[in-house]
Amino acid sequence: MSRRAPRAAVAQDDLQPVVLGGDIGAYSIARTFHEAYGVRSVVVSSVSTGLVRHSRILTNVVEPGIDDADTTVATLRRIAAEHAGKRLILVGSADWLVRTIVENRDRLEDLYTIPYVPLATLDRVTDKELFGDLCRELGLGHPTTVVHDVAAGGVPDTSALRFPVIAKAADTAAYHLVEFAGKKKVFTVDSPAELAELLGRVQASGYAGTFIIQDLIPGDDSGMRILTCYSDRSGAVRFAAFGHVLLEEHTPGALGNPAGIITRHDEALVAQATRLLEHLGWTGYANFDLKYDPRDGGTVFFELNPRLGRSNFYITAGGRNTAELYVREYVQGLPPLPDGAPAAITEPHLYTVLPRWLLRRYVADPVLRARVRSLGRSRRATNPLWYRAETNPRRWLYVAIAQANQVRKYRTYYERSVQESA
Repeated sequence: MSRRAPRAAVAQDDLQPVVLGGDIGAYSIARTFHEAYGVRSVVVSSVSTGLVRHSRILTNVVEPGIDDADTTVATLRRIAAEHAGKRLILVGSADWLVRTIVENRDRLEDLYTIPYVPLATLDRVTDKELFGDLCRELGLGHPTTVVHDVAAGGVPDTSALRFPVIAKAADTAAYHLVEFAGKKKVFTVDSPAELAELLGRVQASGYAGTFIIQDLIPGDDSGMRILTCYSDRSGAVRFAAFGHVLLEEHTPGALGNPAGIITRHDEALVAQATRLLEHLGWTGYANFDLKYDPRDGGTVFFELNPRLGRSNFYITAGGRNTAELYVREYVQGLPPLPDGAPAAITEPHLYTVLPRWLLRRYVADPVLRARVRSLGRSRRATNPLWYRAETNPRRWLYVAIAQANQVRKYRTYYERSVQESA
């Protein structure tokens, strides 16, 4: 069970958040708004997922046509009409949903507050090729990378890389819209022949963007890091939350998403991220994926997500409610942080979507396992799905079953991935 979070410093009784998405990230955003302002978000998803079904803290609107921009805009305008007189704020829980919002800003901004960057800025960072160029320009660590034009076909020159390599779509929004056998968010590829076969399947799916092929940084999941920054409307970075990832999810659809995080602070990496964000004139939240490289002791930046990440509740659990920054600046016209609030999370707190005993089982480092146990015993641990305000027995049953199913998922997918990489 989580600790009881404080309300926002300044109340906003007429607030109505609307969240696009039905994953754990969307639920976590709805929970932050409920904790801070006592308000039920409207969560718009393509199907009724167990993560949002039977919840007391949100209203789920199912829109099967959410992939279609015109349908999404019409749905959002209808929701706004149903909440006339409210201060509406609109957020998305995935890159492609944020892109839908930004590309249709002119059709929504008369009704909703939209706390996202302009489309041109979004394009510069969500394309992984352009992001790599920015990292090199500004001196941020970035893996050795080859960019392949999928539509052009052929075989990329990978002579600068050593196999196995990582392969992933540069345009995540376009990649979301295609399907093919064995589709994953991130692929580990063992040979040039396997890479050619993969890229052939991607091309046949209709994806016409580029694919990023990168140096595989050695180390298990605990080498991953996460950093979330908030920039105010003038483009100044005002807040940062850094975390040491303990374990990632390994099911194909969620591969690479953190399943366990311990918050801590890294001033040097925050300074690097600040340099990039302020160079761009970024506003709102930015979420970075990073990895520690044991070969040289450096940490490389993989990508920037233009939103709160799927595991965003690690920030709220660590002591800074993410919804409050949005509301203070974009709705109330106040500085994003209350007077005297720290600009970073520095105290350790455990975020986990797994039962803690299961997390400990799959964390290889004994020091980190002991840290998980210590934080749990000192009540500095949070699972975003266990929330006191959720009183529907059907909701509790779903969460209990979902937690039990994690045992099967890790036995199936994690242990398989370990065997395959051995």
